[in-house]
Formats: sequence, C-alpha cells, structure tokens
Amino acid sequence: MTSAFTPAWWCRGPHLQTLWPYFMRRGPNPRLRRERLELPDGDFLDLDWNANTSGPIVLILHGLEGSSRSHYARALLAVTHARGWRGALLHFRGCSGEPNRLARGYHSGDTADLAHVVEVLRTRQHSAQIAVVGFSLGGNVLLKWLGESGERAPIDAAVAVSVPFMLGECADRLAQGFSRIYQWELMHRMRRSVAHKRERIAMPLAITDLSRLRTFREFDEHVTAPLHGFRGATHYYDVSSCRQYLSGISHPTLIVHALDDPFMTPATAPTAEEVSRSTTLELHRSGGHVGFVSGRWPWQARYWLDQRIPAFLAPHFGAA
Repeated sequence: MTSAFTPAWWCRGPHLQTLWPYFMRRGPNPRLRRERLELPDGDFLDLDWNANTSGPIVLILHGLEGSSRSHYARALLAVTHARGWRGALLHFRGCSGEPNRLARGYHSGDTADLAHVVEVLRTRQHSAQIAVVGFSLGGNVLLKWLGESGERAPIDAAVAVSVPFMLGECADRLAQGFSRIYQWELMHRMRRSVAHKRERIAMPLAITDLSRLRTFREFDEHVTAPLHGFRGATHYYDVSSCRQYLSGISHPTLIVHALDDPFMTPATAPTAEEVSRSTTLELHRSGGHVGFVSGRWPWQARYWLDQRIPAFLAPHFGAA
C-alpha cells in the first residue's frame, strides 16, 4: 500500500531526506525523567519518560547507537506529551550514556529485553493501553517480537519505521557508494562503545585491534556474533532479520518504509502478501531513512512522522 507522503521540493533524494533532520532539526527538547530497571541477569535498562503521569503508554525503541537524544525520539516524546500520552524511550543495553554491566550488549534480533519491559509495564498498569514504536534497528526488534509472540504480545498497537527487514542485505548496501558515510559514522560509534566497555570489564573477544573493523559484516562477525552466541555474522543475520516473522503479527501494526532508503535496497522491503492481515504496510517512493521531511520552505520544515504515527495510534487508544 502506498499513502500520501510528499517530500519537500527543497529536500528531495534519499540522502537529503535522511540527513536533514539529523543535522538541521533543533527541537523539540522535552523534559524527561529517567527510570532504571534492574534485569534478572544482573544488568540494567534505562527508560526516559516524558512528563505525563497518566494516559496510554507509548514505548519507543531507538535505532543503532541511538538514544533519547535522537531527533526522532525527541520528536515522538514531545508528540506523546502533547497528546496526553505517557511516552517512554527504552535505551538498549549500553545506549543510555553509561556502559552496561555485562560483556554482552544489544543487537537487532534481541527481543527478550523488550518482552521484559512490556511485561513490567503491563504488570504495573493492568488496564493501561500500551503501544510500541520502533525505528530502524528498534523496528526490527519490534516486528520480530510481534511475530514471535503472536496473540500473546500484551500490547494494543505498534508502529515500525525504516526497518532493516533483511540484515545481511542491509549490511552489504551500507558498504556501497555514498551509503558508506553512514557506515563510517555508525562504525566509529560502535567501536568507541566497545573500547570504552573494554576499559571497565573483560570481554571475550578474539580481536584486539578494533580499528580493523571497517564494515558491519566485520563488526558483526568479530563482536556481535561471539558476544551473543551466534556462529558468525551470516548466522546472526539469518535468524535475526524480521521479514520472516511478519506473517505472525496479530496486533494492529503500521509499517512505514521508504523505497529509496539509503540503508537498504527496494528489494529489502516485504510485499503485501508477506504481512499479516492486522498489518498496514505503507511503502513510499521517497522519504530516506527515518526522514519523511515535507514543508513549503526549509525554515518551515514539517516532519510527517510526527503526524502519521499518532494518527495511527489514536484510534487504538479509544477515548483516551
């Protein structure tokens, strides 16, 4: 299904759509409250909540090396606050500004932490309406979890944006052309995170010189796989990619994706036949990676996701 997103005339092309909000979006900057959840394995997760203390809950999952400071996270936390909803950004392990305690970290196929957090929220708030919104890597985690859980997932609705549906293909795409600039920046952050953690705790990694890791495949082969029990990068990609789980989704779910996403190829996106009947698949010709910038002028930029995501969630929150 294709819906009506029209890119700004001054912000056309996948790279400008992707980079404009990253570099040029200055606000919003909502007031946040941090909560730490202790995990059964001795580690922890940090959640950043908006200022609302009642209403439906929107749990937000960030992308690779993201946080509550990411432009899309700040925007949705502000939007949920304005709607009277409780917004909470779940930081994956090690992404809240403090290294996590264990050698392991997070990855695209790790659904256990999401399941734990949702269960905690549901236990606290038996009657609360809960939705989950995932961006990029967080979207892959969300869709995989929904497909694995089926009707057992204790939520009311979900939204996934700019998802790397096939991780291996996305890793290869990011090693080509201008997209290598995104790989370079993300690899820099990932190597730095591992190096900082190595200063604090022992990590069971055979590789000593992290600077040798230049591509996602190399990083996932030498870091992600050994830390999380995979046989190698290919095994990690094969079992963690969410596309194979989409038919199992039972709850109302919106997938928003741009076919020109520079993190992947158009063939990465699923077809209408692959998604479940409860899923709304919106494939747009343009929009970049978590971009979707519209507006008449650059100084009046509009960010279409700020309207589309709450518009989908609102009917599932009923009178709230």
